[in-house]
Amino acid sequence: MEKGKMIYEGKAKKVFKTDDPQQFLVEFKDDATAFDGVKKDKLEDKGILNNRLSAIFFGLLETEGVETHYVKTVSEREMLVKSLEIIPVEVIVRNIAAGSMSKRLGLPEGEALNKTVIEFSLKDDELHDPMINHYHIYAMDLAKAEEMATIEASALKINDILTAYLKDKGITLVDFKLEFGRHQGRVILGDEISPDTCRFWDSSSGEKLDKDRFRRDLGGVIEAYREVLRRLEGSE
Repeated sequence: MEKGKMIYEGKAKKVFKTDDPQQFLVEFKDDATAFDGVKKDKLEDKGILNNRLSAIFFGLLETEGVETHYVKTVSEREMLVKSLEIIPVEVIVRNIAAGSMSKRLGLPEGEALNKTVIEFSLKDDELHDPMINHYHIYAMDLAKAEEMATIEASALKINDILTAYLKDKGITLVDFKLEFGRHQGRVILGDEISPDTCRFWDSSSGEKLDKDRFRRDLGGVIEAYREVLRRLEGSE
């Protein structure tokens, strides 16, 4: 596998071509951003931690029958993935009111929802990722109805798998963001699963173990990410 030209750079990752047109190389960065890039910093080893955490989560989902873009880890910061045509719809799965949902709907942060909520936003940094619904998605031809049915079913299945898995590790899965893409005619899971894209709370204390520590100036960001990895790997 040869690393080729960079084809995309986002806030947290770079994507490169390889000598196989069906595979890309993803490099995880140490950059941390919040509030549409207004707040920025570099957090040493964040990219390494998110690479390892995403590999664990993708591997778990694959064993449970959820196809992801993950192929293998190739270095401490890089993973080989299936090439995707990303569907520009971010999928947010919420089990507990937190963050923007609390602000928009006036729900106390930490209030358990009676039913899991799925929200969608347009993947567009310049527009600040506005919320959209199925009507917008079909009107803008972002995805077909059958693709959205696959995405929603996958998102709920992923939620069930991750919630049960993390509960056993003493972690509550509050909410998380997913991205999907097309690969050889199939819609599969892409992007990453990490404390950058999920809200993880300690099940006993409620302590935040995710990017909210950076957003809210709570400190101990990397320590929290390391704690999540420690629990998932079962290491002391």
